[in-house]
Amino acid sequence: MDDMSIKELRSDDNDPLFDKTNMLRKDFASDFRQIRYFTLLIVQSAPSEIKELNLLEQQISEVIKNAVKHGNHCDINKKVTVWYSFSPTHAHVIVQDEGEGFKDLDKWNEFNRKRLSCLHEQNYEQLADYVSFRTKESDAQDGGNALFAALEYWNGGFVYNGKKNAVAMLKRFQQKH
Repeated sequence: MDDMSIKELRSDDNDPLFDKTNMLRKDFASDFRQIRYFTLLIVQSAPSEIKELNLLEQQISEVIKNAVKHGNHCDINKKVTVWYSFSPTHAHVIVQDEGEGFKDLDKWNEFNRKRLSCLHEQNYEQLADYVSFRTKESDAQDGGNALFAALEYWNGGFVYNGKKNAVAMLKRFQQKH
């Protein structure tokens, strides 16, 4: 595994990605049916130069879904706050819920390490044990897949705050010359 760098979830209140200077802000009720609409409200401010708007919208939607479902437990009285900033070169998003925070971050990292090791070693038999990350709060739809994809997509960073009820993400886009 030496030739393979493993991205891990981490938490750091002081990470520069939590700087909200010049970011737009929207607050949403934790209404699962409205997540797509909320996400489109945010992504509509992204410049047309960003060629992967569908992927960006999907990634933001997944993080908001996690905040509504896991953070606020779909409690319509709790809100999700999203700060965002877009340019032709980047997408910077912070999503915060009113929940207790992602308590299983270390367990998720360990699970992901084992999962990636199986992939790297082409150990597909053992990989079957690492298809879905589950906690005692998980339901049939939960599997950690959104987090696996997020670590790949947000190439400028993906970091939780200290309480782990907010995540800041940065995507850098290649400029076409």
